[in-house]
Amino acid sequence: MQQVLSSQSRLKKIVDDIVFDMNLKPRLMDFHGNAILVAGSIYEACQYYDLFDSTELKGKCAVVTSYSPNIADIKGETTGEGETDALGKYKIYKRMLADWFNEDPETAINKAELFEKEVKKKFIDEPGQMRLLIVVDKLLTGFDAPSATYLYIDKQMRDHGLFQAICRVNRLDGDTKDYGYIVDYKDLFKSLEGAVQDYTSGALDAYEQEDVEGLLKDRLKEARKDLEDAREKVKALCEPVAKPYDTLAYQKVFLGVENEARRLKLYQFVSALIRTYGNLANELAEAGYTASEIATLQTEVDHYSKVRDEIKIAAGDNIDLKAYEPAMRHLIDTYIRAEESEKISAFNDLSLIQLIVERGTEVIDSLPKGIGDNEEASAEAIENNVRKLIINESPIDPAYYDKISALLDALIEQRRKKSIDYKDYLDQIVQLTRQAAQPGGTSGGYPPSLISAAQRALFNNLGRNESLALAIHEAVLASRQNGFRGNVMKLKKIRIAIQSVLANFAANSGFIPDVFKEPGEDEYKLTTTVSRVLDLVTNQDEY
Repeated sequence: MQQVLSSQSRLKKIVDDIVFDMNLKPRLMDFHGNAILVAGSIYEACQYYDLFDSTELKGKCAVVTSYSPNIADIKGETTGEGETDALGKYKIYKRMLADWFNEDPETAINKAELFEKEVKKKFIDEPGQMRLLIVVDKLLTGFDAPSATYLYIDKQMRDHGLFQAICRVNRLDGDTKDYGYIVDYKDLFKSLEGAVQDYTSGALDAYEQEDVEGLLKDRLKEARKDLEDAREKVKALCEPVAKPYDTLAYQKVFLGVENEARRLKLYQFVSALIRTYGNLANELAEAGYTASEIATLQTEVDHYSKVRDEIKIAAGDNIDLKAYEPAMRHLIDTYIRAEESEKISAFNDLSLIQLIVERGTEVIDSLPKGIGDNEEASAEAIENNVRKLIINESPIDPAYYDKISALLDALIEQRRKKSIDYKDYLDQIVQLTRQAAQPGGTSGGYPPSLISAAQRALFNNLGRNESLALAIHEAVLASRQNGFRGNVMKLKKIRIAIQSVLANFAANSGFIPDVFKEPGEDEYKLTTTVSRVLDLVTNQDEY
C-alpha cells in the first residue's frame, strides 16, 4: 500500500494542492508564514522535493530527514532497468545539497548536517525564502522544533506522535496568525480526535476539572468571537465618518499625512475582518448566525472591503501587482481552461500617477465608481497621490519639489475656494503631476551644459549656479567609489572633495547660495552645507 500511495500521479496532485495554497491561503500568500509536509518515507520526501523543484517553490523548499547520503548506499543499485528507490533518493539529495551550497556535487554531498542547520534557521527567520520543509520524522517533536502555519500530513501517524506533530501549527508567532491549519491526506482525523483525548486525559488526570476547563475550546465559538471583535474594531475606527457614508466621507477621515496612522489601522482592521470572516464563511449558520444576520454580515464585509480598496487607491497605497505575476501565472496555467480572461480594472499594474502621466484627464474614467463619479473625491484622490509622490521623491531634488509642493498647495486652495473651473483644475493638476513625476526635464530653463538629472538637481539646490553645479558634479565623479553608500570611508572621500569645491568657490567668487546659510542667519556654515550636498549626491541614481 505504501508503494501504491507513492505513485507520481498522486504525489503530483498533492504538490499542485500545496502550491495552490501558497498563492491563496492567509500567511502563505504574503510570506509571513510557512508550511511543513510530512511524507510517508524518505523516498517519498525526495520525490516531493523533485516535483516542487519544477514549481515556483524551487529554491524555497527543502528535505530534512535522518538520511545522510553515502556512496556506499548505492553500491549494487544499478540494475540497467531504471533507478531503484535507493539510487533515486541518493541522486536527489546530491542535487539538493549541490544547489544549496552552490558547489560541486561531490563536495556538497558531505554537508547534510550543515544543510539541515541552515535550512531550519532560514525556515524560522525568513519564512518567505524557505516556505516549505518536507520531513518524515524530524522537526515534529521537541521544544526546538519550528512552528508553522500549515501542516500537510501524508503519513500514517497516531497517538502521542500525532498530537505532538499538530502542535507545530499551534504556536502563535505574529499578529496575522489566528489559527494553525492541518491538511490531512491520510484520513487521520479519527486518530487525531483519539490522540487529543488520550494525551490530554492522561496528562491532566491529576488536576481538578475546573483547573483544566478551557484548554480545549470550541472552534466555532472562538471563531465567532474573533469575527465579532474584528467587526467592532472596524466600526469603532469608522465612527467619525459622517453620513451618507460615501467615498468622500471616508476620504475626509482617512486621507492626508495627518491621518496616516488611522489609515494604516483601517487596512489592518479590515484585513482582520476579511480573514476572520473567511475562517467562518462556510459555517456561519453552525456558528449561530441567523439568515438575516448572515446577510448583514456579508454586506458589511463587502462594504468595508470596497472602502479599504478605494482609500488605498486615493492615498497611493495600492499594491504593485507585478509581485504577484509568477503566482498568478501558476494559478492560470493550472486551473484556467478555455474561457477568455476578463479585464475588470483599468489600472492593471500602473499606479494612479502613471495613469495620469500617460492618459491625462481621461484617467477620471478609470477610477473606481465611488471616486470617479464625485468631482471632489476624484480631486482628493489625485492630490493625495501627488502629495505622496512629492514626499517620496523630495530627497532627490528638495528645491525642485518644494516649488512643486507650493504649486500644489495653491491649486488645492483655488479648487476649495471654487475659484477655478473643474476642467481647468484637471488640466493643471495633470500638468503638475507630470512635472512631479518627471523632474529635471528640459522645460525647467536649464543651461545647455546641464544634461543629466543629477547635474540639474545640483543646479536647483545650489542657487541655480551653473559653474558650481558642474564643479560639484565633476568632484563627485572623480572621488566616488563603487558601493560608497553606507560605507563611512568611501563617503568621507566624497565629503572632502565636496568641501574643497565649496570652500574654493565661496572664497574665489563670493557667491553664497541660500543653502549655504543656516535658517535666520547671514553667515553660512561650511560643514552644514557639505552635509546637505552629500545627502543630495547620495540620493542621485546617476552616482
